Amino acid sequence: MQLKIMPKKKHLSAGRVPLVLFLCQMIGALDVPLDPKLLDDLVQPPTITQQSPKDYIIDPRENIVIQCEAKGKPPPSFSWTRNGTHFDIDKDPLVTMKPGSGTLVINIITEGKAETYEGVYQCTARNERGAAISNNIVVRPSRSPLWTKERLEPITLRNGQSLVLPCRPPIGLPPAIIFWMDNSFQRLPQSERVSQGLNGDLYFSNVLPEDTREDYICYARFNHTQTIQQKQPISLKVISVDELNDTIAANLSDTEFYGAKPSKERPPTFLTPEGNESLKEELRGNVLSLECIAEGLPTPIIYWIKEDGTLPVNRTFYRNFKKTLQITQVTEADSGNYQCIAKNPLGAVHHTIAVTVKAAPYWIAAPQNLVLSPGENGTLICRANGNPKPRIAWLTNGVPIEIAPDDPSRKIDGDTIIFSNVQERLSAVYQCNASNEYGYLLANAFVNVLAEPPRILTSANILYQVIANRPAFLDCAFFGSPLPAIEWFKGTKGSALHEDIYVLHDNGTLEIPVAQKDSTGTYTCVARNKLGMAKNEVHLEIKDPTRIIKQPEHAVVQRGSRVSFDCKLKHDPTLVPTVMWLKDHGELPNEERFSIDKDHLVVTDVSDDDGGTYTCTANTTLDSVSASAVLRVVAPTPTPAPIYDVPNPPFDLELTNQLDDSVQLTWTPGDDNNSPITKFIIEYEDAMHEAGVWHHQAEVSGTQTTAQLKLSPYVNYSFRVMAENNIGRSLPSEASEQYLTKAAEPDQNPTAVEGLGTEPDNLVITWKPLNGFESNGPGLQYKVSWRQKDGDDEWTSVVVANVSKYIVSGTPTFVPYLIKVQSLNDVGFAPEPAVVMGHSGEDLPMVAPGNVRVNVVNSTLAEVHWDPVPLKSIRGHLQGYRIYYWKVQSSSKRNRRHIEKKILTFQGSKTHGMLPGLQPYSHYFLNVRVVNGKGEGPASSDRGFHTPEGVPSAPSSLKIVNPTLDSLTLEWDPPSHPNGILTEYTLKYQPINSTHELGPLVDLKIPANKTRWTLKNLNFSTRYKFYFYAQTSVGSGSQITEEAITTVDEAGILLPDVGAGKAMASRQVDIATQGWFIGLMCAVALLILILLIVCFVRRNKGGKYPVKEKEDAHADPEIQPMKEDDGTFGEYSDAEDHKPLKKGSRTPSDRTVEKENSDDSLVDYGEGVNGQFNEDGSFIGQYSGKKEKEPAEGNESSEAPSPVNAMNSFV
Repeated sequence: MQLKIMPKKKHLSAGRVPLVLFLCQMIGALDVPLDPKLLDDLVQPPTITQQSPKDYIIDPRENIVIQCEAKGKPPPSFSWTRNGTHFDIDKDPLVTMKPGSGTLVINIITEGKAETYEGVYQCTARNERGAAISNNIVVRPSRSPLWTKERLEPITLRNGQSLVLPCRPPIGLPPAIIFWMDNSFQRLPQSERVSQGLNGDLYFSNVLPEDTREDYICYARFNHTQTIQQKQPISLKVISVDELNDTIAANLSDTEFYGAKPSKERPPTFLTPEGNESLKEELRGNVLSLECIAEGLPTPIIYWIKEDGTLPVNRTFYRNFKKTLQITQVTEADSGNYQCIAKNPLGAVHHTIAVTVKAAPYWIAAPQNLVLSPGENGTLICRANGNPKPRIAWLTNGVPIEIAPDDPSRKIDGDTIIFSNVQERLSAVYQCNASNEYGYLLANAFVNVLAEPPRILTSANILYQVIANRPAFLDCAFFGSPLPAIEWFKGTKGSALHEDIYVLHDNGTLEIPVAQKDSTGTYTCVARNKLGMAKNEVHLEIKDPTRIIKQPEHAVVQRGSRVSFDCKLKHDPTLVPTVMWLKDHGELPNEERFSIDKDHLVVTDVSDDDGGTYTCTANTTLDSVSASAVLRVVAPTPTPAPIYDVPNPPFDLELTNQLDDSVQLTWTPGDDNNSPITKFIIEYEDAMHEAGVWHHQAEVSGTQTTAQLKLSPYVNYSFRVMAENNIGRSLPSEASEQYLTKAAEPDQNPTAVEGLGTEPDNLVITWKPLNGFESNGPGLQYKVSWRQKDGDDEWTSVVVANVSKYIVSGTPTFVPYLIKVQSLNDVGFAPEPAVVMGHSGEDLPMVAPGNVRVNVVNSTLAEVHWDPVPLKSIRGHLQGYRIYYWKVQSSSKRNRRHIEKKILTFQGSKTHGMLPGLQPYSHYFLNVRVVNGKGEGPASSDRGFHTPEGVPSAPSSLKIVNPTLDSLTLEWDPPSHPNGILTEYTLKYQPINSTHELGPLVDLKIPANKTRWTLKNLNFSTRYKFYFYAQTSVGSGSQITEEAITTVDEAGILLPDVGAGKAMASRQVDIATQGWFIGLMCAVALLILILLIVCFVRRNKGGKYPVKEKEDAHADPEIQPMKEDDGTFGEYSDAEDHKPLKKGSRTPSDRTVEKENSDDSLVDYGEGVNGQFNEDGSFIGQYSGKKEKEPAEGNESSEAPSPVNAMNSFV
């Protein structure tokens, strides 16, 4: 079995005495810690740690260094191959290997040539445990050749012509970086008109006279050798039309006709690439670069689109004035047709580039090193992907596995090697090679079979210091093979820790979630496996927390006075606190007015700037605490200020300069009431369309009393004005006279236009109509137009009244339509509306999903897969897939009730889903349906599946009948949910002696067909506690508990123990049957009765004795009432410290026996108490246990409640 430590916590429990903690760790693949002390003496196969790149280009002017570093125990030796054959470095005096390394150094500086050592190199690192190999390292020297000599003729062009200046650099290794400069080594300016292509050529969309120069020089920079090569300069002369005419005139007689015309403007054509289509192939992960450069006059602009798709966001970049499109980290999804478009005012030209993305192999799951113990099993997995799909080949110790020595523990299954029952001598290094035509991947992974006794890697005698009530973590890093089990002990003679307050992590760390003072001490970690044992001691000290016992208080002081803030601390005497004062989370001002002593901050001559938040922070090496107070600085009460108010309303409104689209409004301001008017607000009312509703029209400065207002057609305006100052806004003025503007055609169209069918053969077109103000005139109507998006039909139009919907009937099912709605009135039409797309109505899907497959994951979970339905058969918007599933009932249950089908819907185009919450050991059927906006399609064929068995629930009931002096008879009902075939019942029981200690535990197996069992030869007059549960082949179910006594005189049957998981038994003594207790209770009752009579007599005589008020005011929250059924007292406990409360015994509240609640109760997963308390601590709810833990074997005792405590509880 593989040894793998899983990253999860194991919960332990702790009691009041030294406790036992034992960890049985799961066996999985061993992780070898990266601890130098461990790695120095741990036998390990070689691992390649460093190597040169696969494609290794070297500088021929320097020595060749081919790296190969590896680690292993014992240290590995190294060897090399060159071009597939052994490379004997001892025979070449120029080749040396670094000591303790496999790195080769080839001395070519003094003699030799780099070309001599070109080839394919591979390094092997070997020790007694195996051999690891490096990649194939292809070594090539860099090359920076010169340009070939050529004669370049000067170029003369007419203004506006296009031009390509070729570069054609020499082929170097690696390829050169190209750039254009002049003789002064200044880069030539580039623009949308002039730019350098990916091939290095310089492209001119059209030339201008300023392009004339004699030093167009192409440079090639070879970075590897830090050299730059230069092409011969190119001379370019651009002649303007005037110059050309002068030249022609000088060469012709006066009688000849001459004259040159300027270059005509022309539409774009592509300089590169050529033709209408081209192909481009790129590898996954690289940068895809597509280029289009066009000529034309005026200069064309380049645009890019992807046909049938969009360009990826965050990975798309435009270079070279948008002539180059780059997509980084390209994937197979980026394959497709890309179109570049060159446009100028005279036309456009298109070019389509078909992009195919291939992929060199890349890892899905690279093989990982495997450390196993002798006799265990393991696997090596090597999974890679690529385009085309890579081929997987395995090697062992550098040799193809097909010709390697046979290993009976090894089995190869494609990309997986399975190991079983491994032995120590079979350690080896395995290589996985994944390759296709575009490259390869090589990974080494060793299988190291170790038999190692436990080792503890944590340093000894570490001292941990923790603040009380905080978590404490004690480390115990360990290693061993097989994986050791970990135990923790406290004290020199303590027991192993095993109670609730401890948590043991899989890495060996012991966690104390809430450390207390009694947690101080020495802790010992012990690691064991079958080969030995190791242990280590650490120490824990618990410190008191730092507290601020007198905190600074908020203060309000007058300017110029003095203020003091307190900050008094209480801290652990072994910790030295550092106190720091802050103001508004920053340092205090560096002024003498601020003084700090031990417990105070004093500020004298307080100013306004001193106001703010002052914080006292106390820090120790283990904790920090802070408290804050706010200082507010005030001044003496000022002289009462004048009364200010909002302005009075404006008045005397007048309309002048009345035009069709504007009017001038004037008014007289009201009194500003001691606060200047800052602005005027103008509102209007449309008496024709919205009488009584006022709308905002304009705002003007508070110094203006006139405003020119723009008006809309066909509105009956009236205006009002409000004034505003710093206090607020005035009441509105009286309304002005009305003014009706002339009608005009609408200037806008309806918004929110949509097309959505409600039936399979219709299209419902809706829109938000214009309001009366927007109609601009009488007779508002709408012209509704539509046509199919993918057809060649003409627009169909209809004019409708002022409504908001039109229904088109007789449409095909779920077809896209183009829709537009235009408004019009008696004057004319609005502007041309925008076109929107809608769909005709949906219909139910026609096809059911096929190939439905069910994979049962576990007893309550199944995974369902199906094939998607064809898109055309959906006939609507795909909403998702819906699974109907139901449990097959037995024939008797089927007759009693209808089969309940459950439904799960999976959104979108998902083709698989999980079915949770299944019943174990049950037979289910399911079918799948596709869902669109209309509803569900037909169901797939019903597919059945079985869930495996699970563990059963607790027996439905357990009761004890016919008790005698030496026997008890148990009767029970089987579990309500067997979740499988019951194999047997397990009954465990143990006696409880008179001191409430548990006796030896007896384990008894009972056949599954029994519902009654008699226990004989029991001790007479003895109380017994029973634990009972059922089992299936999967495991044990939840248990039910019961108590009974063989004495006929005692109460017999008791409730199950409510304290789930406690090691101590119930402390119920049943003293209610004891004669001395009955007498004592009678005496107490008589005393209380006499006391009540005395109180009543004193009250009647005029004395004041408010007994009830005092009892209410000082009620003891721990007092529990006597129970009516048996005279005993209620029980409850503090779940955090497991101590009995001061008063009350531990009898359950009633004697009924109930089955345990559902296993899914949150109580099982929580750590809080199982009862509810008021704020003052008084108990308000019945203590309830969830599920009792496995009974503890052996005796443990704790303090028993005395009769005196019981009496105190009653009184």
